[in-house]
Amino acid sequence: MHSAVQLTQHQLPSFLLHVAVVRPVFVWGAPGIGKSALVTQFAESLGLECVSLLGSQLAPEDILGVPQIVEGCTVFRPPRQIARSEPYVMFLDELNACSHEVQKAFYSLIHDRRVGEYTLPEGSVVIGAGNRAQDAAIVKPMSSALLNRMVHVHLRVSHRDWLQWAERSGIHPWVLDYIGLRPDHLFSPPPKHEAPFSTPRAWHMLSDALHSYGEDISGEPLEALIHGCVSPHHATQFRGFLKQIRDRFLLDHILDGKERWPEAPEQRDLLYFLAQSLRARLVKELPHERARLNESTHNLAHRAKVLLKELARINLEIAQLVVAEEGGGDLPAWLRVDIVRDLPRLVKRDS
Repeated sequence: MHSAVQLTQHQLPSFLLHVAVVRPVFVWGAPGIGKSALVTQFAESLGLECVSLLGSQLAPEDILGVPQIVEGCTVFRPPRQIARSEPYVMFLDELNACSHEVQKAFYSLIHDRRVGEYTLPEGSVVIGAGNRAQDAAIVKPMSSALLNRMVHVHLRVSHRDWLQWAERSGIHPWVLDYIGLRPDHLFSPPPKHEAPFSTPRAWHMLSDALHSYGEDISGEPLEALIHGCVSPHHATQFRGFLKQIRDRFLLDHILDGKERWPEAPEQRDLLYFLAQSLRARLVKELPHERARLNESTHNLAHRAKVLLKELARINLEIAQLVVAEEGGGDLPAWLRVDIVRDLPRLVKRDS
């Protein structure tokens, strides 16, 4: 399912507070972006217990219960996990990963808040969540009858929301600093082939492992850990970032002229990271219109062109990547015009 409107992690709780208390809500989103954690936190904010049912592991009898004979009649008794006397938040995780038989078993629970003769206590909340077909996850099409019984909302990753949470939650400083510098690396779409990919959950896993190892981790164990958690491209840049920290190469020092681009062949990963960091700095700080330049941004643009010339001498391909058009988050057009004029070989492959 696609949506033109998506909410961030910060916006979702308020949406649930106004909607989920009156109608069942289904939260769509990619794996690892925090859907389950947000629902759990929402339940805690209401002072309710969150009871999670994992759709991919359910059979119909796990919802409807098994039949019993009571006074000569068949009665279905729902499981104790569902049949509770106090209100609670029922979280149907991976709802669209369960079989169609299980989906049908949820119809009355979602629409009428009832299972057989059991009715959810007044004040209970029903929330579902699941991945999308494009996420390469295990999903099954939901019937129109089930779709039409819920309000649908789509969750997107917000690096600002995640960083605020991460600062409160003890995420490793290396991860915090890196995502603060490269927020576009917090999430990457799931690959078509089997490989790790970057999500808030993946960076959290990396943070936990880094805390466990301590600062002495290095060499192949460090590389294995990084490449085992996040996307290959992001892993390479994160490794360069750590080398930058340990070798005390700082982009600010290079911009100020206190340091120079690293030129040794064994420092290529560091050089690539610094070059991409320069690109991110230019995209973030330079205005789209030349007329809006102030003294600070004018000096940054001038210094960047000098550094690009030096970078091209060391490694032309890396320098070309700094100015390449990516279809989003590109350098200001006026800066590219200046580069075409002064350093034409940097944009040769774009012509």
